[in-house]
Amino acid sequence: MADTLVVVCPECQTKNRIPNEKVGQEAKCGKCGVSFNASTNLAASPVTVTDASFSQEVLKSSVPVVVDFWAPWCGPCKMIAPALEELAEEYAGRVKIVKLNTDENQNTAGRYGIQGIPTLLFVKSGQVVDQLVGAAPKPRLAAKIQELL
Repeated sequence: MADTLVVVCPECQTKNRIPNEKVGQEAKCGKCGVSFNASTNLAASPVTVTDASFSQEVLKSSVPVVVDFWAPWCGPCKMIAPALEELAEEYAGRVKIVKLNTDENQNTAGRYGIQGIPTLLFVKSGQVVDQLVGAAPKPRLAAKIQELL
């Protein structure tokens, strides 16, 4: 289902699948019927970002963002991916978790001085407020997210 995004209803917290072409438009919750903007800020799973979308998705986000700099060949990156998936769901609507493939998006990785992966940047109001390099267990990631809030 790569052509859809799971978005959490801000009213009843139900997960709704939104076609990618509808992101940013008005959507209606399948459970409670409330209308809301189908924004990636409400995503219940990590959002993929690129050099081109980084500014809009991260720096201009209305909620704090955790940026996962990763690559497909990176073992530690694969180790923390399930924890990030779970945290994206748990914090949906309050924190956005995004993934940036450093192999395909070297400009942004270079701009932030990423030298090792996984590296997580914690961004609030467009500013990097914390950084974590290397694989960390889910409780440590959750604690960092709580600090971000």
